[in-house]
Amino acid sequence: SQAEDLVAQIDTGARKPTNWQGTFILFMCFLWAAYQIFIASNLPFTLGILTGSNFFILIKSEARFVHLAFAMFLAALAFPLFKNSPRGHIPWYDWILGLIGVTCCLYLLVFNEEIAVRAGLPTMADLIISAVGMVILAISVYRALGLPLVIVASVFVAYVFFGSAQWLPEAVQWKGASFNKAMWHFWMQTEGVFGVALNVSASLIFLFVVFGSILEKAGAGNFFIKIAFALLGHLRGGPAKAAVVASAMSGLYSGSSIANTVTTGTFTIPLMKRTGLSAEKAGAVEVASSTNGQLTPPVMGAAAFLISEFTGISYQDIIIHAL
Repeated sequence: SQAEDLVAQIDTGARKPTNWQGTFILFMCFLWAAYQIFIASNLPFTLGILTGSNFFILIKSEARFVHLAFAMFLAALAFPLFKNSPRGHIPWYDWILGLIGVTCCLYLLVFNEEIAVRAGLPTMADLIISAVGMVILAISVYRALGLPLVIVASVFVAYVFFGSAQWLPEAVQWKGASFNKAMWHFWMQTEGVFGVALNVSASLIFLFVVFGSILEKAGAGNFFIKIAFALLGHLRGGPAKAAVVASAMSGLYSGSSIANTVTTGTFTIPLMKRTGLSAEKAGAVEVASSTNGQLTPPVMGAAAFLISEFTGISYQDIIIHAL
């Protein structure tokens, strides 16, 4: 139960409402998955031909707006804001933060044409939406990934405004940007928040994660563990060898090292301890193999997709090198 709670805190959120709110979170997750599968298929174009309308067809930038809206809304519902925040229900302030995040994203979708016309000349509403959106995004990152990443991102955001500071090394100094220019770049264009990383998440990573989740719930994890023990369990140090193989095979469908560790470690760590390995060594073997399991194609960690997008290297080549 402690292991499952750890996965929940990191991967799916530690909040588990038992009333209608829990059902609502599941419904939103299903709706997000259905939306991503819909835009990845040919259905939008088929419906466009049948109806004679472009209503169902979203360009890449518009798909990113909706993608982030789902992400921030679910982050507010599933991940408690503070350690002492309620786990059994969603407090009122999380509903408000989630809806504000959705509003900031859908603002770009609703006023897409107007924003394009006034490119580089933000209105007061644009600036407010951008600033609030950045704050809500930072809160969402803090909920899901913790304070360290927020601090790292904040340093780079601050560099945009204070790039001309004399205390900075001359090699990295620049003239800096005004609040208006920075907010426009961060939120109103597809070069900041809605840039390459979010495009990869909306178009590739999400689909692979859904694929992996379906396999895991269908029992793929237990299947791979049994294969690993059947092949190696009878050898000297068999449980440790099986842990490595099981973690690598679990990486076929899971891009999460935490989920991989819990799925395979529940079986392999006790067996390794029974065969004479210390608790520390058994844990070390499992963690190392599960972390490296992220390199097992096709569902590798998110970094693999980002490498492909940023460098222009085909995902097929990355898979070959991973193998």
